[in-house]
Amino acid sequence: MNSLIKTRPDGRRVVALTPGKRVLFLFKDLEKIRLQLAGKASYRMVDVDPAELLDDINTDVMTPAWVCFRHKPEDIALDAYAGLLDASNKRVFEKRALLDGGFEVIVSGARKGTGSSRETAPQCEKWSGIQLVIASSFAPIHLRNNINLGQLMGDYSLLARLEAGEELSLDEFTSRFDPVTRATLENGGLFPFIAKYQRGELQVAAPTTRRRPMNMAEKILASHLVGSGDRSVALAPGDACLVRVDGGYSHEFTTAQVHHFLSEEYGPDYQVKNASKLAVFEDHLLYADGVERMAPFRPLIETLRRLQREFQRHTGVRDYSAKDGVSPGICHQVAREHFVDPGDFIQATDSHTCMGGGNNALTWGVGATEYAGLVYSGFTFVKVPESIRFELHGALPVGTTAKDVILHILQVYAVREDTLDRVMEFGGPGLAGLSMDERATLCNMATECTARSGICEGDLLAAQWLAARRPGKTAAQIAATFVKPDLDAHYDGGVHSIDLSTIRPMVAKPGDPTYGAKVDGIGAVKIDIAYAGSCTAGKEHDLDFYAEVLREALAAGRKVAPGVRMVLQYGSEAVRDYAKARGYLEIFRQAGVELIEPGCGACIGCGPGVSSSPSKSPSAPSTATSPAAAGRESSTSPRP
Repeated sequence: MNSLIKTRPDGRRVVALTPGKRVLFLFKDLEKIRLQLAGKASYRMVDVDPAELLDDINTDVMTPAWVCFRHKPEDIALDAYAGLLDASNKRVFEKRALLDGGFEVIVSGARKGTGSSRETAPQCEKWSGIQLVIASSFAPIHLRNNINLGQLMGDYSLLARLEAGEELSLDEFTSRFDPVTRATLENGGLFPFIAKYQRGELQVAAPTTRRRPMNMAEKILASHLVGSGDRSVALAPGDACLVRVDGGYSHEFTTAQVHHFLSEEYGPDYQVKNASKLAVFEDHLLYADGVERMAPFRPLIETLRRLQREFQRHTGVRDYSAKDGVSPGICHQVAREHFVDPGDFIQATDSHTCMGGGNNALTWGVGATEYAGLVYSGFTFVKVPESIRFELHGALPVGTTAKDVILHILQVYAVREDTLDRVMEFGGPGLAGLSMDERATLCNMATECTARSGICEGDLLAAQWLAARRPGKTAAQIAATFVKPDLDAHYDGGVHSIDLSTIRPMVAKPGDPTYGAKVDGIGAVKIDIAYAGSCTAGKEHDLDFYAEVLREALAAGRKVAPGVRMVLQYGSEAVRDYAKARGYLEIFRQAGVELIEPGCGACIGCGPGVSSSPSKSPSAPSTATSPAAAGRESSTSPRP
């Protein structure tokens, strides 16, 4: 239970700072953080300009990949914020710095917790003694993870009042949330809440929204409402719901913690619901053994693999483990190929779970606590999110792709926080000109937009693509399951028209794709490594693009430049087989490309394509004010 929360004799629950405990301000000036950690400086909110505070603190800054090799939160806390590096690539937080600092409040700027869905990020704070997290805004998955852990969150004005000696009613920290979220926070987190709910001590009132036109996210959640039966119900943003979950998955980076939590909470004989549509994947750490700087962590990595195998045997979920060192593929890619279907509500322990939205499903990432709760119970608690719609028109010019479209959306809409915590709905006549792989790209990068998810309308192309991958299903049968928005559906983020013909090739700047640049405006940039792959760009259509460029290069007598290493990794075995059947492998080899089997790797600093030089790694912020430069989905180098 949160130690800041006190119960007075009259039953009132209040929040008050603990005498002797400290408040840590995360400044853009990293030396100010060091001084606080060393006990040589302290600050008060009334004296701090919020513009001085770090924005966009990535979850990889809080717990880099190598810290996540530990599955127990108390061990993760030992290296809290190990990914926050200065301009010299040195850690700002040394081992145990947060844990031993006597802090109970931590303060930062906007969009706290961008990047991956890893719950280890808020865990490193909570198990270091942090009881109150202050920021001007939070990335949606990170916010949810804090709630599931029972971590109070607030704004600058609340902190200023606490520092002035006020006792604040607990309501001031929880009243902005829906009743379910509020009850979760006030009861100390998700597991205590579920326990009280199952004992009948807490009730979840059914939404009372009157019939209204609904967008796709609202329709899918309405169709999954627990207790609704066959009744036609309506939902609106902000409604607190208990909803069924169709399926989900975890990978070796997260499964061990899920297994640990379930065993602790429900005993060694726990069971899960709907195992046939749950899965485990061995993809994220597949190549970690081959990375020299991962050598110190090999025993921890093997423990994660062992515990995932134990979880799979115990639960009987789908098994996508590596065979003879070869993975079936990246979880998001394989899931969309195999079992994410139109109208599904899917949850998984990775921020790019939203990639499944290309299949006309509602999918998003959750933390280990929430995933453990939903696989055990078969349902989860959801506050219906707002939506924003993008109407696509026209056709992309030659040489441009869906990646350029989403980089444009990032640059124009995400920076204004138009997409923040909203479902990004894609439709319009221009969508028909994008392949299913390109639609998956749009939805995949909804997480970079700090959106809740992305979802595409279904059409004939989608029905045919899915029918080819769902034995026994026809395109007509699949089309009948598509979810479409009502004509007058409301979008809190507005409806925005994008003329695809105006999109130009763009480049995501190192470390953070939010601030991209047009290719024709960046000039010559020397590169050391070219990595082609990832869940965003390792699909069949992506391989078409790579082959087209390299074929033209070979025809012109050119290959990968001397001194440059180009690594190409397939998103799945199906993608590899597709490339082989199309004759791409020979093109790649002739061009001097290094081919590796399906899986993750470079994106999380755990495989081929990762820089061996810290000075050239995206883990090293180019300035002392750029924590986001540690990358999306973790590319920070190990620094034990």
